[in-house]
Amino acid sequence: MADTPELSWINLGVALAIGFLIGIERERSKGTGPTRAVAGLRTFTLIALAGALGLWIGGVYVFIATGGIIGLLIAVGYMRTRDTDPGLTTEIAMVVTFLLGGLAVREPRLGAALAVIVSILLAFRKYAHNWVKNVLTDEEVRDGLMLAGAALVILPLTPTEAIDPWGVVQPRKLWMLAVLVMSINALGYVALRAFGAKTGLAIAGLISGFVSSTATIGAMGARTKSQPELRKGAVAGAAASSVATVIQLAIVVGLVSQATLMILIPSLIASGIAAVVYAGIFALRSFREPASADDAPKGRPFEPKTAIIFVLVVGITLLISALLTQWLGDRGLMLAAGVAGFTDAHAAAISSASLAASGRTQAEFAALAVLVGLSTNTVSKTVVAFSLGDRSYAYSLIPGLILIASAAWGAWSVRAFFV
Repeated sequence: MADTPELSWINLGVALAIGFLIGIERERSKGTGPTRAVAGLRTFTLIALAGALGLWIGGVYVFIATGGIIGLLIAVGYMRTRDTDPGLTTEIAMVVTFLLGGLAVREPRLGAALAVIVSILLAFRKYAHNWVKNVLTDEEVRDGLMLAGAALVILPLTPTEAIDPWGVVQPRKLWMLAVLVMSINALGYVALRAFGAKTGLAIAGLISGFVSSTATIGAMGARTKSQPELRKGAVAGAAASSVATVIQLAIVVGLVSQATLMILIPSLIASGIAAVVYAGIFALRSFREPASADDAPKGRPFEPKTAIIFVLVVGITLLISALLTQWLGDRGLMLAAGVAGFTDAHAAAISSASLAASGRTQAEFAALAVLVGLSTNTVSKTVVAFSLGDRSYAYSLIPGLILIASAAWGAWSVRAFFV
């Protein structure tokens, strides 16, 4: 300790700040008179300092002994106030403050960050209680737990090995897509709650598109089946997801092969503008519609069967692609990009750009393969739109998908003419 006096003083200062920060919130909440809580600003500051000094001066054993003494005092204080304040929030906060004081000796930045989080949790008690009791519905809670189980319990247990002879159907990846669809649908539901039907779906679609545009289109389509009045907003969100697709294509291609990106820039700009315009048109149409009580989400945040249908569509597409590849043989990069594009345009782009970067193919040909993958991905999006959405949704979205792909190819043709 003598070798690092400056560090020790900093750590003790952080411990004092931790106790002071949490103590401010508890001081405001402890009340007055005979019913007031047992601890406030001074007590919490001293508890954090005790945790730091116990670990700094005497190591683990003194820290544990000090914690035992403080725990005994906390128990005595609770016995005195349990009739007027049966909750344990203040007592638990005192234990956490003691531990954070000890943490400040070894990891001051982590301790300070956790103290801020603890203070926020304590300060927003009323808002959190109101949100859980009066805002969340039973169906939202159940679906939230179902999503957590699907992502945190089932997904890690799903096999990673392929189950088909061609090695393309991998249960782990397919179930990850199912979780993704449920998450996107839930995100759209949250956006609806936060921003309303006029802008919520467009925002959710743009954000979700950075994860998977195809999954977003499926999730938006499912929303139109349960709430047909949100069709225009859902189409705006689905088209906005294609904006994210174009941005991601530019990023991944640029990271792998700058030469391929330079060739693709006109096509990407044209398709991006088309996506923005189409999404903007339906967003404006949705915004101009009069607001009504039906704009609020109703029913469940997501339908599990929607995710299952999406996974089945993707799995069947993968099998068909594998069969075509086996039947036609290896026709090179173009065929591989087209097959990969059925499920993920970015996979086709990365593989094509990688070949160009390694010198195994020309950048011009790699850029053309990226456009082929984008086009076959448009076919998959069309199938998903019809599979998961109602007909009005699909017929409204498909012209936009065609426009986006056509803009890319049109810019390619113009560039080829001048070059």
